[in-house]
Amino acid sequence: MKYTTLPNTDIKVSKICLGTMTFGEQNTENDAHKQLNYAVEQGVNFVDTAELYPVPGRKETQGLTEKYIGTWLKDQKREDLVIGSKITGPSGGLGYIRENLGFSNKAMDDAIEKNLKRLQTDYIDLYQLHWPERSANFFGTRNYKHDFEEKWVNNFKEVIEKLNTFVKEGKIRHYGVSNETAWGVMRHLSESEKNNLTRCKTIQNPYSLLNRTFEMNLAEISMHEKVGLLAYSPLAFGALSGKYLNERPDNSRLKLYPQMLIMRKYLSKEAVFVTEKYLELASKNNMSLTELALAFINQQPFVTSNIIGATTMEQLKENIGSIDISLSDEILEKINKINELQPNPAP
Repeated sequence: MKYTTLPNTDIKVSKICLGTMTFGEQNTENDAHKQLNYAVEQGVNFVDTAELYPVPGRKETQGLTEKYIGTWLKDQKREDLVIGSKITGPSGGLGYIRENLGFSNKAMDDAIEKNLKRLQTDYIDLYQLHWPERSANFFGTRNYKHDFEEKWVNNFKEVIEKLNTFVKEGKIRHYGVSNETAWGVMRHLSESEKNNLTRCKTIQNPYSLLNRTFEMNLAEISMHEKVGLLAYSPLAFGALSGKYLNERPDNSRLKLYPQMLIMRKYLSKEAVFVTEKYLELASKNNMSLTELALAFINQQPFVTSNIIGATTMEQLKENIGSIDISLSDEILEKINKINELQPNPAP
């Protein structure tokens, strides 16, 4: 395994992070524990989850992911592991999670206590705001349109003050953001600096061969301001394994959960076109498409950790094994040439 550190901390994290959003939906508690044990055996020490999980979110399963991690975590050497979780942002359809969604003081106090209880731990190493409270371009939204009627309270300082309190209380060690924009990240940093508060350490955003929008402006912020990317959906919901090029496998998310519209973008003709090009490149260089896609993410200097996820042990082994693959400058140049043919077909 290779390791980095959470920016501006002394916390060592594996370059591969185990994502867990299938725990409780596609994976049983026994499956979850097997995945966690295998990942740790391979040197993975970083696990990412959220109060919302598993995905797709449902009242009947909400919180199971953290619970499954908790029943495993209570028997582990806690100090050897880095646990990241998230507090749910505002949403009209997720009221079953908590009475108050969003990042008010009351909501955050409620959320953190429930996170900790489910995880059976006294603290969370990295606590992340799952998505912003304001209207912004996230979850695949293109072409920002300002909502002049939005009744959003510009409360960055208040939210960071509450996170700062959590740090002082020992409930969290650090905080990060997720599904954030360049403007949002810079506001977090400026409010922390101006008010001498705990500082945002990471940004968890989508990043893959089908979605390199992070490189447009957030990568520059990441490098200059030392806010590390935790790359999620590095395989574009499985599209970059190549399994959807000819059919939709019975146990795949696209087959099981057709209501998740966000996944359909990975089947667009533009996305399929470049996926086939990447598959051809991988085959010519004696690697799988999965290995090519993950190795590309692993090598980016602004990536602190690559969040992989799997429903089977076979998938998990291949995903973690990608850490041992190094792409040559020639292959990286060819990847960029393919990207130029159809840039970011699935943001």
